[in-house]
Amino acid sequence: MTSTVDNEELTLFRDMVVKVLETEVAPYYEQWEKAGLVPRELWNILGQAGMLGVDVPEECGGCGAPFEYSVLVGAEMARMGFGALATNVMVHSDIVAPYLSHLANDHQKQHWLPKMVSGEAVGAIAMTEPGAGSDLQAMRSHAVRDGDEYVLNGSKTFITNGQHADMVIVAAKTDPAAGARGISLFLVDTTLPGFSRGRNIDKIGQHSGDTSELFFEDVRLPASALLGEEGKGFVYLMQELPRERLVIGAIGAAAARGALDLTLKYVDERWVFGQKLKQLQNTRFRIAEMETDYRVNQAFVDQCLAQYSRGELDAATASMAKFSATEMQCRVADGCLQLFGGYGYTTEYPISRAFIDARVQRIYGGTSEVMKEVIARSVLGRD
Repeated sequence: MTSTVDNEELTLFRDMVVKVLETEVAPYYEQWEKAGLVPRELWNILGQAGMLGVDVPEECGGCGAPFEYSVLVGAEMARMGFGALATNVMVHSDIVAPYLSHLANDHQKQHWLPKMVSGEAVGAIAMTEPGAGSDLQAMRSHAVRDGDEYVLNGSKTFITNGQHADMVIVAAKTDPAAGARGISLFLVDTTLPGFSRGRNIDKIGQHSGDTSELFFEDVRLPASALLGEEGKGFVYLMQELPRERLVIGAIGAAAARGALDLTLKYVDERWVFGQKLKQLQNTRFRIAEMETDYRVNQAFVDQCLAQYSRGELDAATASMAKFSATEMQCRVADGCLQLFGGYGYTTEYPISRAFIDARVQRIYGGTSEVMKEVIARSVLGRD
């Protein structure tokens, strides 16, 4: 990563993160993948290690570290092949926590952020519904004001951290007739009556990822649960999406690096037709193509990270980072698996997990098609 941070300190932090992951995650990750969920205690372990909400301000229980430190946590998880965990931590630390840091009042910050940093509370954000994915204006969840409370009803799906979440930022309509201007955000304590979790959704990849259906049936929320101002939810969502999309891009680049490292080792050890696999021209050319693809995208992601830290990253550029890096991640994962041959198609080799975990990166946080539309509008306008 570039930028405004002390590279020596960042390297020391990376070394600490890697050591924790090697000790607390690597020996058990395969078991968690088979179980379909990481243990709840892992969040406490990561919190104690200082790996959650790294850039949360000190007055809210965090370290107040530069943004790049927070990105590094998820990126190292992805590089080491823990894609599902990278996604879960990214949502907690790089999506939910910034919503609170940027939009919450002092009481809300002090109530939730220290718990999120320590791992005592797991955060989630609920936008997607069965009939409303990228088109947030089509959401049907609604919250009706009733005196000093709001009554929330609706359902959400594909919610990362849904099974473990202690607090969920829920997008709901408070004025159904106002379109995008009628959406508000609420901090929902999952211990409240009327809240329930559905199944942990079976996915083709990121098996240990916590991805759930959530239901809200006459959940009575105190007026103090409103995040920011009523009716500004859509604006807030648009404001925070650049960071989310940039971090997904950073995770994509890191995952590609991990897949390449696995492959470089394999082609140096595998013999074919009396010579090492790496000596065949096809292998050399494919590695050259993928290494170049990775480096170009990593350089762009680094540039965007620096822009975000300076407050200069716009929505279209963040969309470019997500679109380009995640498409590259899938190309690299596919190309690397091909070099493993039949072994690449077995679960015995981690390259297979890199391949299946990559696919969702082009979907969540805004599909590649949505990213292209955002980019096109910035270049061509809306006409």
